[in-house]
Amino acid sequence: MSLTAGSRPDGTRPPAAVEEPTAAVAAAVTKERVPPKAAKAGKVPFMVRLRRDRTLILMTLPVILLLLVFNYVPLLGNVVAFQEYDPYVSSNGVTAIFHSPWVGVEQFSRMFDDPLFWGAAKNTLVLFVLQLVLFFPIPIALALLINSVIRPRVRAVAQAIMYLPHFFSWVLVVTVFQQILGGAGIIAQTLEDHGWSGFDLMTNAGLFKYLVTAQAVWKDAGWGIIVFLAALAAVSTDLYEAAAMDGAGRWRRMWHVTLPALRPVIALLLVLRVGDALSVGFEQFLLQRDAVGVGASEVLDTYVWNMGIQNGDFSYAAAVGLVKGAIGVCLVLGANKFAHLLGEQGVYHK
Repeated sequence: MSLTAGSRPDGTRPPAAVEEPTAAVAAAVTKERVPPKAAKAGKVPFMVRLRRDRTLILMTLPVILLLLVFNYVPLLGNVVAFQEYDPYVSSNGVTAIFHSPWVGVEQFSRMFDDPLFWGAAKNTLVLFVLQLVLFFPIPIALALLINSVIRPRVRAVAQAIMYLPHFFSWVLVVTVFQQILGGAGIIAQTLEDHGWSGFDLMTNAGLFKYLVTAQAVWKDAGWGIIVFLAALAAVSTDLYEAAAMDGAGRWRRMWHVTLPALRPVIALLLVLRVGDALSVGFEQFLLQRDAVGVGASEVLDTYVWNMGIQNGDFSYAAAVGLVKGAIGVCLVLGANKFAHLLGEQGVYHK
């Protein structure tokens, strides 16, 4: 008996094979489910994303509420920068905003004519540049040094010791430096025992900017070390092994493997640091202003505090703070644009 093509020995035919859906069919099904505009743009619809990410959105709601209540709602109070604000004009300081007279840009004109403001701005910029040059590279160098330690126990102990001062208050930090570098400190007492007297770096106005930079390094370098060590942990060991097989030594591996891996983190922290250029500190300078004088220790933060809290000139202090914040935003945008030109993401995408 002859068999026809595709038939079995018993004369029956096998069931027809189920064909895989073609690309055209899949595209048609996708087009039916996704709106045309979303399909054309290649984006997931908003309602789909909302249902998909509803758990994450609920988790972030408390943080969003905190930011709104304590960060964004108080921004409405900047309106007093354009008024002659008097909290005693009404029984409530909030309602006094609606009863205070408007003065326009008078507070800003007064600010630019005030030599004390320019002195505080000069000190702030000098301290920012000094801390950017001396303080910013130190966490990177220490992170590279700790990462090169082979024994994990030694690495963990060194990391904990360097990170511990981050939890100290500025009162404690200034006290420690006073006990070491002050007129009654350890170094002064030792020098006095050997015939040298008059050592007191804590009251030297000329060296004050270097002193506060050293305090900032000792207190906050550990936080930067944690960030850079986390970035180093993400670097694949295969890159180091491949570089070593190509004959690269330790310094070349650091230059061609480690530093390029750290570059995105360095760019991000640098953008944030530049944006915070006019906020070099408050409590640190306020604690030491009596020792070195106002001329050396006055920065914009302490200037706003003196004018607003001590002198009760709330409108003028608000005007200074508003200008300070506006300049900070411009610095963030400019630094982020520079990061984009270097090929880095920065704070946000292009």
